[in-house]
Amino acid sequence: MSLAASAALADPAAGADPRDAEIARLNALVDRLESRVDNLEARLNALPPAAPPVATVPSPAPAPAPATIASSAAGGATILGGKPTIASGDGRFSATLHGVMQFDTAAYFQSGAGPLGSDFRRGATNSATDTAHARDLGNGTNFRRARIGVDGKVFGDFEYNVLFDFGGAGEEDGGHVQELWVQYSGIKPIHVRVGAFPPSIGLEDQASTNGAPFLERPAIADMARSLAGGDFREAAEIWGAGERWYFNAAVTGRLVGVSNIQGSTVLQPYDSQLGLIGRIAFLPYRDENLLIHVGAHGSYSVRPADAGGPDTAAGTARYPITFQERPELRVDGTRLISTGGIDADHASTLGFEGALQFRNLFIEGEYEQLRIERRNPAAGVVNPTFSGYYVEGTWVLTGETRRYNMGTYAFDAPSVDHPFSLQNGTWGGLELALRYSDADLNFREGALGTAISASGVRGGEQRIFAAGLNWYLNSVVRFMFQFQDVTIDRLSPATSFTTPVGVQIGQHYQSVAVRSQMAF
Repeated sequence: MSLAASAALADPAAGADPRDAEIARLNALVDRLESRVDNLEARLNALPPAAPPVATVPSPAPAPAPATIASSAAGGATILGGKPTIASGDGRFSATLHGVMQFDTAAYFQSGAGPLGSDFRRGATNSATDTAHARDLGNGTNFRRARIGVDGKVFGDFEYNVLFDFGGAGEEDGGHVQELWVQYSGIKPIHVRVGAFPPSIGLEDQASTNGAPFLERPAIADMARSLAGGDFREAAEIWGAGERWYFNAAVTGRLVGVSNIQGSTVLQPYDSQLGLIGRIAFLPYRDENLLIHVGAHGSYSVRPADAGGPDTAAGTARYPITFQERPELRVDGTRLISTGGIDADHASTLGFEGALQFRNLFIEGEYEQLRIERRNPAAGVVNPTFSGYYVEGTWVLTGETRRYNMGTYAFDAPSVDHPFSLQNGTWGGLELALRYSDADLNFREGALGTAISASGVRGGEQRIFAAGLNWYLNSVVRFMFQFQDVTIDRLSPATSFTTPVGVQIGQHYQSVAVRSQMAF
């Protein structure tokens, strides 16, 4: 009997309490819940005993996800692939910080220097410094690149990049602007860029140096890009890319100097160079396992830089064009092949590129032709043409593939599926690389022991076989190990060399090098 009912019997004069009905309803609900619990317990007790757990082999720990400070969808700061980024909530504004350190160590293995009267190995010129370096290329270290910068978006359709470099070739630099540009990307798939940057001229030119398979580009590719493109170039460029095609066209200039025959940079007090660049590329075939790339590119120097102005001394090149390059390693900065300064009205390059990627196997190559149109040549003197090529390939031992960049139509470093971690027992990615390159700066060079003709150029031919092993610990850190066998075949032109005419001033040597890299 409820308390309310007892109270009513005790005091018949009191009316029925309205709370009695609610109390009775709650008591009935409790009774039903107790009945259901009892029923569930009975059913559980009737089940057969559980089977003992089966032992399993633990699967490898998955690769750690990129560290994230805050959700980019809501704006704020993120770190993705080691790159710190600040972005607005709508994604129309962003800034990504970049840093690059490439620290090279190298040793050169040459024959000992012979008597001055019979050992004529030389560098690009016959200066005392180059003579010493050519006879004994200097072992040592070099910060090849030491960069810091920021890129991103403003107002959605505008992109920018600011990049400073403090590295050097053979010695550290005091610092300079590497890239400084703004780009409008509001008319897809077309982009317009203006500022300081290297316009696209070839596979090796556009591949990121942070993921290149060797310490340096092939010499012939570097020379082709340096005529009207390359580093320290100011340009206006229009480019576009689709699923199967790429194109670009650029007008370029260079306000702060050209490389003279010793390789130093000098200010130009008169007109700077004016150049044109173009490139097209296609993907004839691409699926999940196979990619085929073909393309062509070229450049034209409309007006070479004026090195001397109207008071240039007679017999001196006022508009010099020089093709020269180091032997694909810059711990020692000596150039061993060089055309010397040729007084020019115009100069041009024409190149063809091709690449094939099948799963984790990658092969690419380029052929380049370089041409100089002489200024006021003597009767019977013809314009020189030079050429070169390279073929290189990589095999990623750990199974990853090199990434194809649809914005540059060039190849970047492979992804790292299992970053180095002692805790997880993973070791990163390993890649084998091979390359053969040939850069020929000879033109009608004549025979050993003979004088050169008026049209001839004895710039030398450089042949390099290189082998490398690249260890990608993760997407930021890698180590590169490289071996080179270098052959220089060059006859003395006896114009800027104090050596007997037509003697062999080239050499044959080997080198080993290691690069330690941090790049994000």
